[in-house]
Amino acid sequence: MRIFHISRNYSPHDHRFLAKMADEGEQVFFLPLEENGNALEDRPLPLGVTRLRWSRSRPRPSWRDGPRMAADLKELIRQHRPDVVQAGPVQRGAFLAALARFPNLVTMSWGYDLLIDLQRGRPWVWATRFTLRRSAAFVGDCQPVQEIAIAHGMPPERIVTFPWGADLVKYHPLPGPKHLTHLRQRKGWGPESFVLLSTRGWSPLYGVEDLVQAFVQLAPERPELRLLMLGGGPLSARIKALVHNAGLLERVHFPGQVGQDALPAYYQAADLYISTSHSDGTSISMLEALACGTPVLLRDIPGNRAWVEKPGEVGWLFSGSGLTGGIETALDMRAQLPRMGQAARALAEARGDWEKNFPHIRRAWQIALKS
Repeated sequence: MRIFHISRNYSPHDHRFLAKMADEGEQVFFLPLEENGNALEDRPLPLGVTRLRWSRSRPRPSWRDGPRMAADLKELIRQHRPDVVQAGPVQRGAFLAALARFPNLVTMSWGYDLLIDLQRGRPWVWATRFTLRRSAAFVGDCQPVQEIAIAHGMPPERIVTFPWGADLVKYHPLPGPKHLTHLRQRKGWGPESFVLLSTRGWSPLYGVEDLVQAFVQLAPERPELRLLMLGGGPLSARIKALVHNAGLLERVHFPGQVGQDALPAYYQAADLYISTSHSDGTSISMLEALACGTPVLLRDIPGNRAWVEKPGEVGWLFSGSGLTGGIETALDMRAQLPRMGQAARALAEARGDWEKNFPHIRRAWQIALKS
């Protein structure tokens, strides 16, 4: 099958999709919307994937570029004759494919496009409805996203729920106590340390400042607390200032952007994974934490409730100002965390396995081809 994969940029998630499709023998063409160095993935394109380009690339296309890019896409479709165009986010890549009037369009939601972008005003709502009504199939990663798609014109029988998933071979628990991991030994964080982990971007959407403030508030009373803060972003100066002014630099590790090969070690070393994001569908980083046997503390939003159904099984949810209380609960239940970690891994194996979940995408292709 010949497949166009259109996405906002080249991310680790795109790399996984492209590699899997190419490995399974599909003829794959990749067309990112944002060009000129906006890739978030440092690995080269997988073997067997053909990179396509717009006639005039721009780092961040705007609405006014839509007609030209739709014309470009029509020409690329004419040249390469794909069987299916798999495109997202909804109001960007999929919208262009809808403008190009390609019939076998599989619109792929990236979560934020329906959970957040719809709140940006009438043009976004119009683009969403326009795209969904011209989509042969729709792929979303959780029930809330599916419900929004239906409310904006997508027939339920053409929807496929695909919770993505983690690579359970790459992301796995390590035997033995957490404090014996190489990363913690290198930092000198012994058996008394309790390590919190954040992997989300440092922007207001992901709420990481809430985590730092909670850590600063609890740290004087809980000397065992440590914090791994991966990534970076526009709040970098403020976050580091909060830690510095509190005199806690020795208890926080800022490794920056961590490569994909090194990432599992951070999940394996952490006692508790925390996501303060204000919006998520099915969070991939949350699934990676579960796969590594690390209990989770997540903001209470619809996308997370499907994974933390009962407090204390694989983790907890928090809302409002409850983050500090959630961390203290995990500290007080420290002896039970290994059992919760086993349940977390079992949940990842049952519902968050990339290899088991990927066939859902094929079902969306089949729906599109039959439309």
